[in-house]
Amino acid sequence: MNWFGRNTSSGQTGPLPTHNKGIGDLGEDLAVSFLEGKRYRILERNFRCKGGEVDIVARDPRDKSLVFVEVKARRDLSYGVPQLAVTPFKQRQISKAALTWLAKHRLQDTAARFDVIAILLADGGAPTIEHIVNAFELAY
Repeated sequence: MNWFGRNTSSGQTGPLPTHNKGIGDLGEDLAVSFLEGKRYRILERNFRCKGGEVDIVARDPRDKSLVFVEVKARRDLSYGVPQLAVTPFKQRQISKAALTWLAKHRLQDTAARFDVIAILLADGGAPTIEHIVNAFELAY
Protein backbone atom coordinates (compact mmCIF):
# COMPACT_ATOMS: atom_id res chain seq x y z
CA MET A 1 0.00 0.00 0.00
CA ASN A 2 1.17 3.52 -0.66
CA TRP A 3 0.43 6.87 0.91
CA PHE A 4 -2.73 7.06 -1.22
CA GLY A 5 -3.93 3.70 0.10
CA ARG A 6 -3.23 1.93 -3.20
CA ASN A 7 -0.73 -0.58 -4.49
CA THR A 8 2.61 0.71 -5.73
CA SER A 9 5.04 -0.17 -8.46
CA SER A 10 7.91 -2.43 -7.54
CA GLY A 11 10.79 -0.62 -9.28
CA GLN A 12 13.78 0.59 -7.32
CA THR A 13 15.62 3.83 -7.75
CA GLY A 14 19.15 4.68 -6.72
CA PRO A 15 20.13 7.84 -4.87
CA LEU A 16 17.75 10.65 -5.68
CA PRO A 17 18.79 13.74 -7.59
CA THR A 18 19.25 16.76 -5.35
CA HIS A 19 17.79 19.39 -7.70
CA ASN A 20 14.19 19.90 -8.85
CA LYS A 21 14.90 19.36 -12.56
CA GLY A 22 16.51 16.01 -11.80
CA ILE A 23 13.54 14.99 -9.66
CA GLY A 24 11.18 16.04 -12.47
CA ASP A 25 13.14 14.17 -15.13
CA LEU A 26 13.27 11.03 -12.97
CA GLY A 27 9.53 11.31 -12.33
CA GLU A 28 8.77 11.61 -16.04
CA ASP A 29 10.95 8.60 -16.85
CA LEU A 30 9.15 6.56 -14.17
CA ALA A 31 5.76 7.72 -15.47
CA VAL A 32 6.63 6.70 -19.04
CA SER A 33 7.75 3.24 -17.83
CA PHE A 34 4.58 2.94 -15.76
CA LEU A 35 2.35 3.84 -18.72
CA GLU A 36 4.24 1.58 -21.12
CA GLY A 37 3.78 -1.24 -18.60
CA LYS A 38 0.04 -0.64 -18.94
CA ARG A 39 0.44 -0.78 -22.75
CA TYR A 40 -0.06 2.94 -23.35
CA ARG A 41 1.66 4.16 -26.49
CA ILE A 42 3.78 7.24 -25.83
CA LEU A 43 3.31 9.72 -28.67
CA GLU A 44 5.33 12.65 -27.35
CA ARG A 45 7.16 13.90 -24.28
CA ASN A 46 7.58 17.48 -23.09
CA PHE A 47 5.44 19.16 -25.72
CA ARG A 48 5.88 22.92 -25.32
CA CYS A 49 4.08 25.82 -26.92
CA LYS A 50 3.43 29.46 -26.15
CA GLY A 51 0.48 28.67 -23.85
CA GLY A 52 2.00 25.90 -21.75
CA GLU A 53 3.36 22.39 -21.83
CA VAL A 54 2.30 18.76 -21.57
CA ASP A 55 4.65 16.26 -19.95
CA ILE A 56 3.40 13.18 -21.82
CA VAL A 57 0.98 12.63 -24.70
CA ALA A 58 -0.10 9.01 -24.90
CA ARG A 59 -2.73 6.72 -26.42
CA ASP A 60 -4.84 4.63 -24.04
CA PRO A 61 -4.85 1.00 -25.25
CA ARG A 62 -8.37 0.33 -23.98
CA ASP A 63 -10.37 2.92 -25.90
CA LYS A 64 -7.67 4.51 -28.11
CA SER A 65 -8.33 7.95 -26.58
CA LEU A 66 -5.56 10.52 -26.32
CA VAL A 67 -4.26 11.14 -22.84
CA PHE A 68 -2.47 14.33 -21.81
CA VAL A 69 -0.49 13.46 -18.70
CA GLU A 70 0.91 15.82 -16.09
CA VAL A 71 3.62 14.25 -13.94
CA LYS A 72 4.35 15.51 -10.44
CA ALA A 73 7.18 13.95 -8.46
CA ARG A 74 8.31 14.74 -4.93
CA ARG A 75 10.94 13.43 -2.57
CA ASP A 76 8.77 13.81 0.51
CA LEU A 77 5.41 15.13 1.67
CA SER A 78 6.64 18.38 3.24
CA TYR A 79 4.70 20.34 0.58
CA GLY A 80 1.78 17.92 0.47
CA VAL A 81 0.96 15.20 -2.00
CA PRO A 82 2.30 15.81 -5.53
CA GLN A 83 -1.06 16.12 -7.26
CA LEU A 84 -1.87 19.23 -5.20
CA ALA A 85 0.63 21.06 -7.40
CA VAL A 86 -1.73 20.68 -10.37
CA THR A 87 -3.51 23.92 -9.57
CA PRO A 88 -6.32 25.50 -11.62
CA PHE A 89 -3.69 27.78 -13.21
CA LYS A 90 -1.57 24.75 -14.16
CA GLN A 91 -4.67 22.99 -15.51
CA ARG A 92 -5.33 25.97 -17.81
CA GLN A 93 -1.73 25.88 -19.08
CA ILE A 94 -1.94 22.14 -19.75
CA SER A 95 -5.31 22.60 -21.46
CA LYS A 96 -3.94 25.30 -23.78
CA ALA A 97 -0.97 23.11 -24.70
CA ALA A 98 -3.28 20.13 -25.30
CA LEU A 99 -5.52 22.17 -27.60
CA THR A 100 -2.43 23.34 -29.50
CA TRP A 101 -1.16 19.75 -29.79
CA LEU A 102 -4.54 18.56 -31.08
CA ALA A 103 -4.69 21.38 -33.66
CA LYS A 104 -1.11 20.76 -34.78
CA HIS A 105 -1.92 17.10 -35.42
CA ARG A 106 -5.42 17.82 -36.80
CA LEU A 107 -7.04 15.67 -34.13
CA GLN A 108 -9.55 18.15 -32.69
CA ASP A 109 -12.40 15.62 -32.92
CA THR A 110 -10.49 12.86 -31.11
CA ALA A 111 -11.57 11.71 -27.64
CA ALA A 112 -9.08 12.99 -25.09
CA ARG A 113 -8.66 13.34 -21.34
CA PHE A 114 -6.28 14.73 -18.73
CA ASP A 115 -4.53 12.40 -16.29
CA VAL A 116 -2.11 13.12 -13.47
CA ILE A 117 0.65 10.77 -12.37
CA ALA A 118 1.80 11.57 -8.85
CA ILE A 119 5.07 10.03 -7.72
CA LEU A 120 6.63 9.94 -4.28
CA LEU A 121 10.30 9.03 -4.59
CA ALA A 122 12.01 7.10 -1.82
CA ASP A 123 15.78 7.38 -1.49
CA GLY A 124 17.05 3.90 -2.45
CA GLY A 125 13.56 2.40 -2.32
CA ALA A 126 10.65 1.80 -4.61
CA PRO A 127 8.76 4.90 -5.79
CA THR A 128 5.05 5.21 -5.06
CA ILE A 129 3.09 5.89 -8.23
CA GLU A 130 -0.54 7.03 -8.34
CA HIS A 131 -2.25 7.30 -11.74
CA ILE A 132 -5.26 9.60 -11.51
CA VAL A 133 -7.36 8.97 -14.62
CA ASN A 134 -9.47 11.88 -15.89
CA ALA A 135 -8.02 14.09 -13.15
CA PHE A 136 -9.53 17.32 -14.49
CA GLU A 137 -11.62 18.70 -17.31
CA LEU A 138 -10.53 21.04 -20.08
CA ALA A 139 -9.85 24.44 -18.48
CA TYR A 140 -9.43 27.71 -20.36
